[in-house]
Amino acid sequence: MSKEFKISVRNLVEFIMRSGDIDSTFIGNSRALEGTRVHQKIQKNKGENYRAEVSLKYIFAYKDAIISVEGRADGIIEEDGEVIIDEIKSTTRDLESIEENYNPLHMAQVKCYAYIYGKENNLESLKVQLTYCNVETKEIKNIIEEYSLIELEEFLYDLLDKYYVWIQFEKEWRELRDSSIKALSFPFTEYRKGQRELAVAVYRTIQNKRNIFLQAPTGVGKTISTIFPTIKAMGEGLVHKMFYLTAKNITSSVALEGIKLMNEKGLSLKTLAITAKDKICFKEKTICNGEQCEYARGHYDRVNEAILDILENEDLIDRENIQLYAEKHKVCPFEFSLDVSLWADMIICDYNYVFDPRVYLKRFFDSKKEDFIFLIDEAHNLVDRGRDMFSASLNKEDFLKGKKITNEVGKKLYKKLDKINSYFLELGKKCDEKGYLILKEDPLEIASMIRSTVEEMEKWLKIKDNSEEYEHILKLYFDCLAFIRISELYDENFMVFSKKQGKNIVLTLFCLDPSRLLREGIERGKTGVFFSATLTPINYFMDVLGGDKEDYIVRIPSPFDPSKRKIIIAGNVSTRYKHRDISVDKIIEYIKVFIGSKKGNYLVFFPSYTYMEKVLEKFKEYDEEIDILSQNSIMNEKEREEFLNKFQQNPERTMIAFTVLGGVFSEGIDLKGERLSGAIIIGVGLPQICFERDIIMNYFNASNGNGYEYSYVYPGMNKVLQAGGRVIRTEEDRGAILLIDDRFITKTYKYLFPREWRDNIVVYSPKDLEKILLNFW
Repeated sequence: MSKEFKISVRNLVEFIMRSGDIDSTFIGNSRALEGTRVHQKIQKNKGENYRAEVSLKYIFAYKDAIISVEGRADGIIEEDGEVIIDEIKSTTRDLESIEENYNPLHMAQVKCYAYIYGKENNLESLKVQLTYCNVETKEIKNIIEEYSLIELEEFLYDLLDKYYVWIQFEKEWRELRDSSIKALSFPFTEYRKGQRELAVAVYRTIQNKRNIFLQAPTGVGKTISTIFPTIKAMGEGLVHKMFYLTAKNITSSVALEGIKLMNEKGLSLKTLAITAKDKICFKEKTICNGEQCEYARGHYDRVNEAILDILENEDLIDRENIQLYAEKHKVCPFEFSLDVSLWADMIICDYNYVFDPRVYLKRFFDSKKEDFIFLIDEAHNLVDRGRDMFSASLNKEDFLKGKKITNEVGKKLYKKLDKINSYFLELGKKCDEKGYLILKEDPLEIASMIRSTVEEMEKWLKIKDNSEEYEHILKLYFDCLAFIRISELYDENFMVFSKKQGKNIVLTLFCLDPSRLLREGIERGKTGVFFSATLTPINYFMDVLGGDKEDYIVRIPSPFDPSKRKIIIAGNVSTRYKHRDISVDKIIEYIKVFIGSKKGNYLVFFPSYTYMEKVLEKFKEYDEEIDILSQNSIMNEKEREEFLNKFQQNPERTMIAFTVLGGVFSEGIDLKGERLSGAIIIGVGLPQICFERDIIMNYFNASNGNGYEYSYVYPGMNKVLQAGGRVIRTEEDRGAILLIDDRFITKTYKYLFPREWRDNIVVYSPKDLEKILLNFW
């Protein structure tokens, strides 16, 4: 029996019938929300003969394929022996201007539902109804047509005939892909110690439809050990699509390298890396409409040809390939990449495409649950990213500027903005001496005020030309929409607070605990695989990442020879904030001894730029034959690449790079062999004490009594472990790690050391350090 190909009615109609330009001309997102409410109200008022939200599905034996077409009709009316299939559409247009062919996709959609219902119920003919509702006036217009089942069948089969080229492509591709997967063996000659265990754990987790938390030291090969078993499970029909989720571009490139390696071993897999819109756009300014962008103009007339072209010629579809084919076919590269994702077996993308309520991929996650597998790389980063994705802020200054812009034109909007500005002023008066105010009530009052302001902004934006003033109101509009969306998620895991910043006042909906919302994201698929070198302590990460007692836990020990890594703690230095000035000279002495013991490249990590600059300034006074680099707080991709390229194998002179703990160079970089001889980590990585961290601490103190650990200690130690993980990357590597802070020898921090770090040596002077390193090297 052939494998079943699934497609929704909506996707089928849109994919085959779409045409013309991409048009992101402002129409107003809140109208969509209002449209949903109108939609539900119409359904509720239709009476007892109206069945709302009726699921429909029909399986076609079409040519040599089995195609499952499914969807949900807004309503089915059965009255006096007559059947009417109803499709509700909201609009801001004058209803008199709307006729049957106003939007051919609307009529096509309801005709497909009608055929499926008529076929299932042996009807010879039935009526279709388009119910248009103006969201502003609430007026309704019905367009009713009657079709025979034969006419509806001809229409749907004409769509399927046009879609068949895609079915044929996917059918042939699946056969090729699955046979290549069955023949695929692990891409290295042998597994590293712990790799097979890791791969087996991932495969069994997918088999059992569970989630897993994997902690495996740097250098084990987590990327290939999670991708390989997932691909194998795909070949067995256990996985429909796999998502490799990352926090940083550098980790996505590692996943791409893993796929390239397996492609060289005979794997056929369509792999797509999604690049953010602003990074992949061909234009200097991203304006997506046909009048101002030649790639948006006629995009839908050409995009299907572009998709087929890239799929027939490329398996690994990265940013370069997307741009190459987008240029060839003159289509928008970002929208093109999203369409290609429908046909990809593996999608490599940022966390937000699965979790962020503002941008997640609705084309995959707004329908019923599928066999999607989420491989979550560097999962420790998802804690703070989760808080960011589920939080939102508004600034008083933005409303004040908006008020000034609309003073002359747009009196209604001016009044709304003035009211919100006054609300912010009242908040400012209530802030404490440190400039903060925790709001006890939920955000409904301000959210309601913002919602009505958004409606007025939409009216203003529709009649205004693009200008700097227009851009400000547009940005404020989207900030307000984000705030409204997050307010709808509000529960006991959130807090609302305001803070003064000079003359500005910021109102924040702050997610204290992202666990529930992250869990809901994972439940959009079948299995979540959370993996990192630093999920310590594992119970903390399971708690804040939405794990539960049904999830699996696997810890893989280090596969490397412990004699090749020396971990030393300088136990006589305090790097606490109040001791930093007096610690500088001691730190410099330790650095000099550490890098003087062997010619090589070294990284030194500081808890802040200020502390780093203090030490660096004094360190430069020493006339040493060494090269010095320092991290800049604003480095672009090219500058970061140039920085890393300075780490050469077998350098002629010693080089030391001054960097910041938790920054771009403390995780995700791979400096193998003699490119890195050692790392010095100064301080225990505690996040800076601040209001936000303190309210997280108070929240977890109330819920589990571990507030300080959850808010400060565990996130800080995670940075330390990540930085230390830069040193040993392969079995051949040899290196030393120096931890400078007397807190590392306390029970609290010793408990957080991974097993491979527990064989450490404590020193109390640079002279002791020198002896140990001379012996080690």
